[in-house]
Amino acid sequence: MQVIITDAWLARSRAIHLSGVQLICALAGIFMALLFMTVMAYHWVLMHGVREGWPVVGSMARLAVQDEQAQRERFMRANIDAMARKLGDMQARVLQLESLGERVRGLAGLPASEVQSLPGRGGMLVAGRPLGLDELNAALDDLVAITGRRTDLMTVAESRLFDQHIRKHLIPTQVPVRDTAVGSPFGWRIDPFTGQSALHTGLDFSAGTGTPIVAAAGGVVIAQEYHPAYGNMVEIDHGSQLVTRYAHASKTLVKAGDIVRRGQKIAEVGSTGRSTGPHLHFEVWVQGVPQDPQKFLFAGEPAPMPHALTGRAAMGHLAHR
Repeated sequence: MQVIITDAWLARSRAIHLSGVQLICALAGIFMALLFMTVMAYHWVLMHGVREGWPVVGSMARLAVQDEQAQRERFMRANIDAMARKLGDMQARVLQLESLGERVRGLAGLPASEVQSLPGRGGMLVAGRPLGLDELNAALDDLVAITGRRTDLMTVAESRLFDQHIRKHLIPTQVPVRDTAVGSPFGWRIDPFTGQSALHTGLDFSAGTGTPIVAAAGGVVIAQEYHPAYGNMVEIDHGSQLVTRYAHASKTLVKAGDIVRRGQKIAEVGSTGRSTGPHLHFEVWVQGVPQDPQKFLFAGEPAPMPHALTGRAAMGHLAHR
């Protein structure tokens, strides 16, 4: 392509030769320049019109702003509604937690005066206005406070239940010789060696030699020795001045200072010491006074010997014999 430029004042002309690619690039440059100038002119007119308050331009600007604000409000409303639905779900879960807390409180033995229950609410459902952001934040703050109180309650209940669990495992309720019959009970009987009335301070379990003997509760072994009357003997301290004694064993498996758990094998049945045959002689001592083991092992079931004496009364009777 050939472009001729003529200057009438100087009376001369100039020819410019453009190839196809050069022509396209020139046209594209001119188009981009015009587009840029148009955009800048539109922007200047629009901004100037808004500042000067031109009627048409001002109306267009207000419509654009209102549309943008409406979109933001719709977006915020959708988010607030979603948060409100989640808040309702959380409140329902808190009610379930409240019900669970009441059951746990009962199991832990916590008095009702120590627990602040949620106030009762109810009534007919009437549709109302949507929640505002401030109301939603206030409801969330209330929910946080409620869950904090429930957490404190659960912590106290956990502590109480753990304490009960420990106490349960420190009380001799585990039968020391499983699947065997109870022989001579606690109380007064005819002594098998002397033929005279004597106090039997424990409970006998008849079993074959070598039958496992287990700890009736968890504790610390305070004695493992041979006694002239008890033979091979093990004593376990369970705390609170509660001690159990296991006598006449053929073999002991623990030593003084060992920590044993409830149900752990500690010895084997035998007939050592003052014994007429293989059996376990089991005693429970509370504050230095022998108690009827059946009160612990059989959860308050009456002793089979109605004339048996227990505790300090038995010791007092023995002192007068």
